[in-house]
Amino acid sequence: MFLFRRASIVAACAVLALPAATAWAQNAPKDAKAASTVPVALRQVAAVEGITEYALPNGLRVLLVPDATKPTFTINLTVLVGSRHEGYGETGMAHLLEHMLFKGSPRHKQAVKEMNDRGAQWNGTTWVDRTNYYEVVPSTDANLEWAVDFEADRFVNSFVSGEDLKTEFTVVRNEFEAGENSPFRMLLQRSLAAAFEWHNYGKSTIGNKADIEGVPIDRLQSFYRKYYQPDNAILVLAGRYDAGKAMKLIAEKFGRIPRPVRSLDRGNVIFATYTEEPVQDGERIINLRRTGDVKLVMFTYHIPSGTHPDFAALDVLGTILGTDVTGRLYKAIVDAKIGTSVGAFAWQFKEPGVLIAFAETRKEQSIDSVRLAVEQVVENFARTPVDAAELDRAKTEMLKNIELTLNKSEDVGLGLSEWAAMGDWRFQFIHRDRIRKVTAADVQRVARQYLLSSNRTLGMFHPTESPVRADVPRTPDFGALVASYTSTETRAVGEAFDVNPARIDARVRKSILANGMKVALLPKQTRGGAVSLAIELRFASEQALTGKGDIPGLMVSMLERGTTARSRSQMKDTLDKLKARLGVYSAGAGTARLTLETTKENLLPAIRLLAEAARRPSFPPDEFEKLKLEQQAQLEQQRTEPQALGFIQAQRLVSPYPKGHPMYVQTLDESLESLKAVTLEQVKAFHAAFLGAQAADAAVAGDFDADAVARGLAEEFGTWRAPQPYVRVKRLLGKVDSTVVKIETPDKKNALFLAAQPLNLRSRDPEWVAFRIASFIFGESPLSARIGERLRQKEGLSYGAGAFSNTDVEDRAGSYIINAIYNPANNEKLVASAREELEKSLKEGFTADEVEKAKTAWLQSRFQVRAEDRSLVGMMLLRSEFGMTFDGWDGDIERRTAKLTVADVNAAWRRYVSAQKVAWVVAGDFAGAKKEDTKPKP
Repeated sequence: MFLFRRASIVAACAVLALPAATAWAQNAPKDAKAASTVPVALRQVAAVEGITEYALPNGLRVLLVPDATKPTFTINLTVLVGSRHEGYGETGMAHLLEHMLFKGSPRHKQAVKEMNDRGAQWNGTTWVDRTNYYEVVPSTDANLEWAVDFEADRFVNSFVSGEDLKTEFTVVRNEFEAGENSPFRMLLQRSLAAAFEWHNYGKSTIGNKADIEGVPIDRLQSFYRKYYQPDNAILVLAGRYDAGKAMKLIAEKFGRIPRPVRSLDRGNVIFATYTEEPVQDGERIINLRRTGDVKLVMFTYHIPSGTHPDFAALDVLGTILGTDVTGRLYKAIVDAKIGTSVGAFAWQFKEPGVLIAFAETRKEQSIDSVRLAVEQVVENFARTPVDAAELDRAKTEMLKNIELTLNKSEDVGLGLSEWAAMGDWRFQFIHRDRIRKVTAADVQRVARQYLLSSNRTLGMFHPTESPVRADVPRTPDFGALVASYTSTETRAVGEAFDVNPARIDARVRKSILANGMKVALLPKQTRGGAVSLAIELRFASEQALTGKGDIPGLMVSMLERGTTARSRSQMKDTLDKLKARLGVYSAGAGTARLTLETTKENLLPAIRLLAEAARRPSFPPDEFEKLKLEQQAQLEQQRTEPQALGFIQAQRLVSPYPKGHPMYVQTLDESLESLKAVTLEQVKAFHAAFLGAQAADAAVAGDFDADAVARGLAEEFGTWRAPQPYVRVKRLLGKVDSTVVKIETPDKKNALFLAAQPLNLRSRDPEWVAFRIASFIFGESPLSARIGERLRQKEGLSYGAGAFSNTDVEDRAGSYIINAIYNPANNEKLVASAREELEKSLKEGFTADEVEKAKTAWLQSRFQVRAEDRSLVGMMLLRSEFGMTFDGWDGDIERRTAKLTVADVNAAWRRYVSAQKVAWVVAGDFAGAKKEDTKPKP
């Protein structure tokens, strides 16, 4: 999530402290109280492709995106403040404030618990030009009223207290340290810092460590009062809701917030940022030396703002350079086997930004070869003509992604934050239209203008006698452009889909093909005619899989790398033209999952392409070697990563399988050895002997012709049988005695804690539902769960702490794992607190109030999963495999959950979880932390 588009936080929450209405009252007019009681109305401003903008008199902009096909709605509040607006000593303040807005407000004192109690999917993110907060909740009038009131109250009345800041800044620091473990993120941060001498785009959104730790509470409160005002924010409501009720609620809750009186005397004037980066006058070079197992090269070039007319051509240029398989960098570096991965992208900011191209290679390979290859591809771009096929491929891929995004109201609701931060949400449509008009000449022109050696940051300054400079133009005034913009396109709105289990069963059409493959079809009208498909292929047996190592996994991965009729590049082009996304991956021992996401008119040809990939792969030797190199580089990169090493060790401790078994957990060295040993002939032979559809399940949900799709699946998969039979691999229950493993990972600033134990439970067991509620209370409810509340909210030791369980439908052979990331200097304290919290839960149990709230939240989360077609087809596969119906499985679970008592939940928790027989694993730079701790303090 963070890599290219934003510096997000996975669950930013906390608690701040200003008195009730202080956040805006200090800036309000003297008659603010009277003004807040005057009725207000939303005034329509603009409407484009189903999105309508309204305005309140206080300056708040409101965007409504109705979508009756979803039984949920997304509310997204965007405040136009990001790291670009931070002054000296304020770096990271926008992000820190984002955390603090999860600490509560007068009417919503326990913000996180309120969201979790409603089964909401929620988050907050901070980026260079904006900050946003959102929730996705089931569509009920009660939830609508709560959500609007919740966002209105915390928007201007959050506590922002000094007491909460004392614990939250350590959490943000922990997040800062977590980012320092990533070679890519650190190289990106250093490159931007070198590329921008003056503009804040060169500063990391998460901020300077000293600023995070030293910010005075009154300065943070002042920042809050200045920017968190209705004339500096946009509210988006997307999904299913009663528009009349929504508008009335928004007018009531947000309309009573006074428009601030902005003046120099009050110190709350928001000046437009006017710092401009001077024209770069020579290459800049940096060398970052840190622990790691891969080499990276990154080229950064200054380009115009995201709204400048040149940007669309630069966006296309970035796709031509960086797209997988067919991109110029991929062909020059990955195909040539001098690197393992590449990429390029133009960052679309409000003000002049950057285009970045990068390449990764293994430690043993030459970084100079990669650097020279990237330089030649990028800076010779202007002298290498863009042919029609190359241009069409890039534009087709980009427009496909825009189309698929616009088909999902929740994606639209969240994506509007980015476009609004650039100046106006309507620019997403203007940018789309500009991409359509980009020509090869446009791409060549911007390459000549901006991809210059004097305009790049490779990371050491080399003077040149005759520098050629790129003069980046200023951000244009595009107000008149968006004011007159209208779109000629329309989009299907779909139907209101009922996700009640019994209602789903009534609509699912089931059949069995001639070879035994089971098919489940759920036709329904969707936004934009979207449709999702998933097929699970099951193959071989425990005996057949034993000793095969990485052969089955590599076989599955090769299915999308070329067929007897098409090369990998041609497959990618076909998918783009079909507006389809294909996924192929191993889903466990003896299983492969094939997924498709496309539109109604493209579904049948996409199914034919999917069958072609599965049944007739060509196994190109060069693609096989590239795949092995890619996986080898990934494994080698994990050698120094605390999370990878910690999870592998924890899984090995609770794993009952001998070496060679298909479910045996390999060490990194064993994985590398196994990977290197596999030959292409072994992969081909495995596919020929074991892959077929006689034990497969297929599921389709969305807008499609059921009869036609049933025929299509029968034609493509109905006669496909494997020579060797499929026998399900039986899962075995592990056994572990109390043990502690400490793994040293030098120079890694963030540590990982795990507590793992086997779970003698299966999903079919009567007590499974009670156990799941107990697990939800202890570790699954974000931040408000007991372990998160203790380690993050109360003690500020961890940015992220939680727990999860893995259980099988048939076999009592699961596992339960508690996890947390933290500063290695806090190792003893964190481990002790985690142990104590687990022991306390077993000794004292959970309360009736916790159980009731967890039941409601867990049931609502299950409700939301069924509302998403990509998740729904996966659920259909599982129910088909084990002969279950939605009502017989989900409905039964939900009915049993409603009847659960606190005694049921505590009994299940104590029966299946132990505080004694646990494998405790920690991984981090503990020696370095100890050495740092012994240094004399200034």
